[in-house]
Amino acid sequence: MKFTYNWLQEYAPLDGISPARLADQLTMLGLEVDSVAPLFSELADLITGKVLASGPHPNADKLSLCRVAVGEQELQIVCGAPNVRAGLTVVVALPGTTLPGDVKIKKSKVRGIESQGMICSERELGLGDDHSGIMELADDIPSGASFLEHSGLQDTLIEVDLTPNRPDCASVIGIAREAAGINRRQLQVPYRDSQLGGTSSSFSVTVESPELCPRYAGRLITGVTIGPSPWWLKRRLLAIGLRPVNNVVDVTNLVMLEYGQPLHAFDFNKLAGRQIVVRTPRDGETSFTALDHVKRDLTPDMLLICDAETPVGIAGIMGGLDSEVSESTSEVLLESAYFNPVSIRKTARRLGLATDASYRFERGVDPDGTIAAMERAVSLICQVAGGTAEPGGIDVDNRGPGPGPLTLRVSRTAELLGIELDARQIVELLTSIEIGCTITDDDTISVTPPSFRVDLEREADLIEEVARLTGYDEIPVTLPSVDLSYPEQDHERLERFRASTVMNEAGFNEAINYSFVSSGYDDKLRLATGDGRRRHVAILNPLTEDQDVMRTSLLPGLLENIKRNLRFEQSSARLFEIGKLYVPAPGSSLPHEPTQIAGLLVGNRHGGQTPLHFPPQEVDIYDAKGGVETLLAGLRLPLDGDDAIELVPEAPESVEPFAEPAYALAVRHGERRLGTVGRIRADVLRDIGIKREVYYFDLDFSALCTIEPQTRSFRALPIYPSVKRDIALVVPITTPAGELVKTVLSSREKLVEQCDVFDVYQGNKIGDGRKSVALTITYRSDTKTLTEKQVEKAHARLVQSLTDTFGGSLREE
Repeated sequence: MKFTYNWLQEYAPLDGISPARLADQLTMLGLEVDSVAPLFSELADLITGKVLASGPHPNADKLSLCRVAVGEQELQIVCGAPNVRAGLTVVVALPGTTLPGDVKIKKSKVRGIESQGMICSERELGLGDDHSGIMELADDIPSGASFLEHSGLQDTLIEVDLTPNRPDCASVIGIAREAAGINRRQLQVPYRDSQLGGTSSSFSVTVESPELCPRYAGRLITGVTIGPSPWWLKRRLLAIGLRPVNNVVDVTNLVMLEYGQPLHAFDFNKLAGRQIVVRTPRDGETSFTALDHVKRDLTPDMLLICDAETPVGIAGIMGGLDSEVSESTSEVLLESAYFNPVSIRKTARRLGLATDASYRFERGVDPDGTIAAMERAVSLICQVAGGTAEPGGIDVDNRGPGPGPLTLRVSRTAELLGIELDARQIVELLTSIEIGCTITDDDTISVTPPSFRVDLEREADLIEEVARLTGYDEIPVTLPSVDLSYPEQDHERLERFRASTVMNEAGFNEAINYSFVSSGYDDKLRLATGDGRRRHVAILNPLTEDQDVMRTSLLPGLLENIKRNLRFEQSSARLFEIGKLYVPAPGSSLPHEPTQIAGLLVGNRHGGQTPLHFPPQEVDIYDAKGGVETLLAGLRLPLDGDDAIELVPEAPESVEPFAEPAYALAVRHGERRLGTVGRIRADVLRDIGIKREVYYFDLDFSALCTIEPQTRSFRALPIYPSVKRDIALVVPITTPAGELVKTVLSSREKLVEQCDVFDVYQGNKIGDGRKSVALTITYRSDTKTLTEKQVEKAHARLVQSLTDTFGGSLREE
């Protein structure tokens, strides 16, 4: 937004406030000033002169020889302008002056006659396109004076970078309101409370799309004469970089800059039926040629301004070529409207047409300011173009009631800003920028935001206004005095991170699947009709048919991962996932969301990296079981003692429908069932499309997080060597290997440090109903180096205890 300092002062007296100080104030108000620069500094050396005499050039028919008084000097200047004459006040460029375009003036001979300078036209000064004659100044301007000073061009240009939420400041009056408010000056706005009187019988207005055009006003002016604008009007537009067109168009541009309300002038005699119809395109209306002579395609949702037959403008963006004001125009219909900002923004983007009007309409103009802006324009047009405004006009207003008042608390203002203000002081600040206020009580103010402030929606917005007008630099810098309380740590979230780390270190890869799965998996997993996992949260608009419900198990997603890996010849995989399930909760609109952890194992035990001294081995139930034990150990959950989590054979009636009973384990903590481990049935895998053995585990992670973890105490590193002994014990097939380990570790042998299972074997050499469990037992003393005899005695006692306890025997081969 560009404006000049002198223009702003017409609405907000700023005596004693320099342009630089004003720029600082606006920036502190949140209106960032991009630049402050003197206007037309390149014209500073030009002076005024009086043409004393003008006669023909002796050697050229189209040139004149002039005597020009410049202060006390009298100069001879050759001029080619047809309008030069005695008595004219002109702009003179003396030798040594540089004009715009880097044109340097010097004494020279023109057709044999010396010329001591140049009498300038508007084009030569960079003030317009007119070069048909020299620029004529007012007769009361003295000769030899500064042209800048007496032309009104000596001013300061200020440019503000506006944010989208402040459309009210896309006008000189809007900026003046802010400047007046911060300096406690009185804002002066012409035609503030204008209303149209009566109605017009010369034309009609029909709004067929009131949701896109809530307000449309029109006024007819007859007997106008289209021509160049007077200098004061041209000067104002030139100062901010706008090219003057003609007196009527220049007035609409000037008022748009003043009020922020775009206007449009139609040649009334070019409007068919003397009608204005605001509507969207009809059948067959597929393109439109605007004032820029470009033909553009229309879409059905674009808003148009039409006469009785055809479109004459794209609403809020640009008028049409067929109805533009020209030199032959004698009657002008002036438009002032409020259009839907979203509609204008979409249309402008789609057409690739950004104009000063669309810039303002798409941000939101003041719907209450349409008439004031139009009446200001009517007055100026009658002043500069003659003519008579028809009494009354048409104002089609389809707006509903505006937003109600907001409540502003004095205590809340003090709390947020850290300064003490009473209700009277706050009201004084807000009313300085025309925000209506009523004090309800000592702590409450009822605030009615004006229609031009679309950004004031809540109490916090009003408190921001108080801060702006107080001055951010006036608010003391103090640290807030508050009691800081840290939220409790999310235990489950921390354990989830720990579990991911543990499983990654154990050779598992983490999968992160969609929470959407196929309801068809219920049948593939052989879930019973009454199984709670068949109750799903359905997706209203599923992405695909295979993602129509929220998951009640992590296994479907993991099985699809395994299937995809096998399809791409990745024959070995260990995957796990930690995620939420979504189980409908009776009596609640929201599902229950427990966290589960599940994993699948398939293929080579070593993942395709088989060590040289090992034959290829497929994963089995012990790998799945070991994965669970590794997880539990990593979470520091008890695996031994009275409170231990146990992996025990599953009761036949509790085996998962998709699991093989012979390989089914239950994970239990006392009476609680935490999950299952096992092998997935071959027929289930066949239905899914997997031809390999797949082992799984599926645990209630939320339940695991409720179990008190074991406290680990520091144990000094041993300084004496250990001794290992291996034994293979033949025991009944129903004896869990873990029970053997427990017995070893709980024995009275103080030298036992550790016991590990390294092999379990079943076969003909062992006998029916029997199995071989191979253990590595580690012995160590904390006080000395063990002798062979000490180890053998302890080992013999331990072997005897195991055989007696489990009815076993040492394996002979």
